[in-house]
Parts: sequence; C-alpha cells; structure tokens
Amino acid sequence: MSDDHSIGATTYLSALKRASVTHFVTVPDLVQVALHQSMERGNSDIRLVRTCNEDQAVCVAAGLTIAGQRPVVVVQNQGLYACVNTIRALALDAQIPTVFLIGQFGREHENFGQPSTVSRRRVVNLLEPLLSTLGVPFWCLEGNGDVGEAVPAAFDAAHTRRGPAALIVGRPVAWH
Repeated sequence: MSDDHSIGATTYLSALKRASVTHFVTVPDLVQVALHQSMERGNSDIRLVRTCNEDQAVCVAAGLTIAGQRPVVVVQNQGLYACVNTIRALALDAQIPTVFLIGQFGREHENFGQPSTVSRRRVVNLLEPLLSTLGVPFWCLEGNGDVGEAVPAAFDAAHTRRGPAALIVGRPVAWH
C-alpha cells in the first residue's frame, strides 16, 4: 500500500529509533506487514523479538524494561484484546512502562479519515473505548505528521505514569 496518507515503514523506524527503542517485540500483523518486513531485512539496529502470542510479547517486553531496555510491543487490535489480563497485571498493576504499536486490523477504507469508533466493525470500533476504560493514553497515527510527536509522547507517558501507552496505526503501513 502506498497512498499519500499511509505512513511509511521508514518513518515508523526513524521515530522508534529517535525514541531510543531497543527491541521490537511482536506477534506480526497484517496492517503493519511493511514495518515487520523492514525489521526482518535488518533496516534498523532495533532488535527484532518474535513471540508466539500477545501475552508472551507483553511479558518479554516487561522483562526487557526491568533489565533497562526500551522495547515497543507491536500487535494488532485483536491481539491486544487477547492479552488484556496480562496488560492489567504487568503494565497497570505492576506499573511496568509498556508502549504498544497497535494495527487497526479490519478497518474499512471508507472509515479512513473518520473516527475509528464509527467503524461498523467491532474489532475496530472497540479499541479506543477499551483503552479509555483501562486508563491507557493513546495516540492515533493516521498520517506522516502524527508520528513525530506521538511516538515520543507515548514513551514519555508510559515512563512518567509507569504504565501502558498506545499508538494506534489506523492505516496499513506503506512500503516506503
């Protein structure tokens, strides 16, 4: 995908590097496939850590954070839903700073540019209300201009609050 509104994989990687991210902990997803492939090609010095499921990704990221590293957890919306209890236990209750990069799987093209909460698909429209219910601050990444400010803000929020923060990838990541 390479429309004018999609954010390129290199833009994401540059922003993560500027935020001092050390590890890209992930269960690969379709929305962010260009970003995953860029990581697999070694286009960044950020270490790629593949996990079996989202619970494991959150646990690995927590361990890395405790060890003084700065990971990002990269999943899709369905995966985030699957690991809510682990997020509650580690990021909220144990107060381990955790930043999520969440792909909005299932978002309709006609919903681009609109609030995801008006999507007709529950997998899309429940993400922001769930994050709000959990008290997780989030930033929506819809265009190139969103990334530069949102990525450092999410990391600052997670570390200042000692808890989770989320970056929502609203459109498929572009290949450039």
